[in-house]
Amino acid sequence: MQAHGFPEFEATLDSAGVHAALVFLNKRTSHRFTGIYRYDGEMLRNVALVDKFAPDARTGGDVTMGDAYCALVRDADLGDELVFEDAADDPRFEPKPGSPVVSYCGVLLRDEAGKPFGTLCHYDVRRCQAPSHDTALLHAAGPRLLERLRTNGLSVQD
Repeated sequence: MQAHGFPEFEATLDSAGVHAALVFLNKRTSHRFTGIYRYDGEMLRNVALVDKFAPDARTGGDVTMGDAYCALVRDADLGDELVFEDAADDPRFEPKPGSPVVSYCGVLLRDEAGKPFGTLCHYDVRRCQAPSHDTALLHAAGPRLLERLRTNGLSVQD
């Protein structure tokens, strides 16, 4: 069964590129940010970003893995995804004191060899509820976004 919204996502990616596809994903959630992050040793590198409050933004800052909820997505016990409404209320982990993130909905991205590459995620500095269909669409969208980024040399060319 195809993820809800995937045909529209794919059409947007094919016609308008990575940034437009992230905008499409971002409009479907109450989270402020939607981004693609790459694991790089002790750092989490931002590859692409959409910010509801800054429509011209295309990338954001990098963050240390110790302060990144994206680091938890690699944990096999979480099923290649992590979703929480409020980090302070989630019993699965300790909140990351160096992170302003309160709400998060992210999935693991894997490279061609199946090795963890990074994450595709929605997040916010305030409490948000992720729609139940978000993770299915993020799981479906992730490989297509990663494929397009690799074609573009990991650049968000539209």
